[in-house]
Amino acid sequence: MSITGRIIWGSASGARRSPDDPSRQALQRIKILDWHRQHGANVSLTSRHFGMGRPTLYRWLRRFDPARLSTLEDRPKAPHRRRRPNRSPDLALAVQRLREQYPRWGKDKLVVLLHRQGFDCSTSMVGRILTELRRRGDLQEPLLARISARKRLQRRPHARRKPKEYKALQPGDIVEIDTVDIRTGWGKVFKQFTARDVVSRFDALEVRSAATAALAAQSLQAMLPRFPFPVRAIQVDGGSEFMAEFETFCQARGLQLFVLPPRSPKLNGAVERANRTHTEEFYELYAGHWTVADLQPALSAWETVYNTIRPHQALGYLTPREWLDQHPPPPIQAAA
Repeated sequence: MSITGRIIWGSASGARRSPDDPSRQALQRIKILDWHRQHGANVSLTSRHFGMGRPTLYRWLRRFDPARLSTLEDRPKAPHRRRRPNRSPDLALAVQRLREQYPRWGKDKLVVLLHRQGFDCSTSMVGRILTELRRRGDLQEPLLARISARKRLQRRPHARRKPKEYKALQPGDIVEIDTVDIRTGWGKVFKQFTARDVVSRFDALEVRSAATAALAAQSLQAMLPRFPFPVRAIQVDGGSEFMAEFETFCQARGLQLFVLPPRSPKLNGAVERANRTHTEEFYELYAGHWTVADLQPALSAWETVYNTIRPHQALGYLTPREWLDQHPPPPIQAAA
């Protein structure tokens, strides 16, 4: 009697298969080996008949033991020896410290900081370390504050728009300015004024208790000296905080003032994106007192981190300060 007949006779009751019984796939392989034995044990003939490769049939023949039908079951494909992590404990500790210091920065930014500290590691290695730290519970993600960064909708009056031929080619050609509402958990609302240079991504930040034209002018006066290049043009939306004293200040300083058409925040996309970053990476992690006097020093410290420490993907993982050092402005042509 063939091996197949013996197996089917012993398991024909229709009962549920026990773990020791061969699977359907193993039974099919046993039938193939029975056919192979009954037809002269010709490997080429059996392979052509069942449309399978000869190496596969040779492998089954080597593995098959009539006393142990489990030898024809699929075997685990996992390697017998797994690669052990080759990272040092110092690297894992450095990744943990940096992530705890900058909780909203991912592996792409952290690997730049690690290279500055002298570690030789890849982005994927940093990602694996972060995953392992989370799995072990060694990396605790901070609780995020509920911050609303929605900008209020308001109809804008007619104003001068940026000419189509005007292009931002050098740092300072266009600095976008916008406000963002910082809403605390108990109803207190602060206004952040964000100034973003569209070429170098260099930012200046000021926080005030309200968004009035006078406070906007005051904020711009404080931010302009912090840009390491001359600012030639300002671009804002049509909000009332960018009229009156603010417009007078720009005119007195000789700054061009470009105002966006109504309902077009995408044209101020650089500063809009900056507001999201500052909300996620500073305000949602801020643990100090919610007063302007306490917020502004902390915000100024974050501004320094943002411009001199935080790698920017859009700048090839350079900081704005590093990018400016590598791209000095062209020399000013002397008047004839």
